[in-house]
Amino acid sequence: MHKRILIVEDEASIRDMLAFALRKAGMEAIQAGDAQQALVALADHAPDLILLDWMLPGTTGLELARRLRGDGRTATVPIIMLTARGEEVDRVAGLEAGVDDYVVKPFSARELVARIRAVLRRAQGDDGSGSIAAGGLRIDGPAHRVYAGDVRIDIGPTEYRLLHFFMTHAERVHSRAQLLDQVWGGSVYIEERTVDVHIRRLRQVLEPFALDGLVQTVRGTGYRFSVAP
Repeated sequence: MHKRILIVEDEASIRDMLAFALRKAGMEAIQAGDAQQALVALADHAPDLILLDWMLPGTTGLELARRLRGDGRTATVPIIMLTARGEEVDRVAGLEAGVDDYVVKPFSARELVARIRAVLRRAQGDDGSGSIAAGGLRIDGPAHRVYAGDVRIDIGPTEYRLLHFFMTHAERVHSRAQLLDQVWGGSVYIEERTVDVHIRRLRQVLEPFALDGLVQTVRGTGYRFSVAP
């Protein structure tokens, strides 16, 4: 499946160059010239990754990154900041705003594509097929099955999606609203307490294997998947 990359850059020539490089690498490029256009594009469908220029008209890329990290629909979408500002203080500011990587201009198309693929691998957390293993659990992506060791676990489709999201975003706390957006989809209206029901069901199917403790409650915040007690 092609990865969808949102390019947020105010200079059309740079956007076109980036889009060409992405298409050549087998990715789909969506373009936005400023923060407002980016938000419109994001409202339609969350991309797999965002290339975000620091210097944008109106709202800076740094401000937009903070806004995206505070929105449940985009909180986990990887962001690579593109900028001519290469000082350490600027890199720290970008990382503190929640960006996943930082590429200083000028850069080559080959370097950028390599950075994108590396960030996508880290964000996906699996081998590209949807398969992943952690804490005694294993998901066979192509077969759409879950195993505790070598024993197959009987799991429902929603619990499967929930577990896969948790395992590919391990050690990170997610609010109920973020889980609704990421697992059920932002266009579906479901009450937040529904998340609690499916968390309980997920723990029930993991309990016979003493793995229910991997899905942890973080009081006042939400849930996380962690191999640490």
